[in-house]
Amino acid sequence: MTRIILLLSFLSVALSACSPPPPRAAVAPSFYLPMARADAVVDAAMARDMISAYRSNKGLGPLTVDPDLQAAAQAEARAMATADKPSSADAVKAQLASAGFRAPAANLSAGYYTLAEAFSGWRESPQHNRVLLDPQATRIGIATAFTPNSKYKVYWAMVVAADRR
Repeated sequence: MTRIILLLSFLSVALSACSPPPPRAAVAPSFYLPMARADAVVDAAMARDMISAYRSNKGLGPLTVDPDLQAAAQAEARAMATADKPSSADAVKAQLASAGFRAPAANLSAGYYTLAEAFSGWRESPQHNRVLLDPQATRIGIATAFTPNSKYKVYWAMVVAADRR
C-alpha cells in the first residue's frame, strides 16, 4: 500500500511538470502606453532608442538623453498644456541656444496619445522629420503633459541639440 501511495505521488509530480505554465499577463511595450492620463510619463529611453534606430537606418548617429533637455521639454509640454495650444519651436530653440546648446531643434505637437503615434506622425511630417534626422543632433529630451479638458488632451515636446559649447 505504501508503494502504491509513493507511486501515485511520483506520478502526480511528474504529470504536473508536463502541464504548461500559467499564462502571464501581457504587458504592452512602453511606446504603446497611453499618455492621456495625469500620471503618464513618456519613456525617454524608449523614445531615444526608437529615434536612434530610425536615425541609424538613415546613416546618422544615436542620441543620448540629456537631463537639461528633458527638463526643457517637460517645461515646454506643461506650458503648451496650460495655454491649451502648441507653441512655436522658435522660442524653445532660442532658449536652448542661450543655455549653451548648439544647433537646437524642437518638435512641438499635440493630440498624439502614445509615443508610437507621435513618432509615426513626426516621421510623416517633413518639418518634424527634419528634426528627427538632424545630423548635428547628439542629445534628446522628450516629455508630455496631459490636460483633460483640451481638445488635444496630450501635448508633446521633443528637443534635440548638439553637445553644449
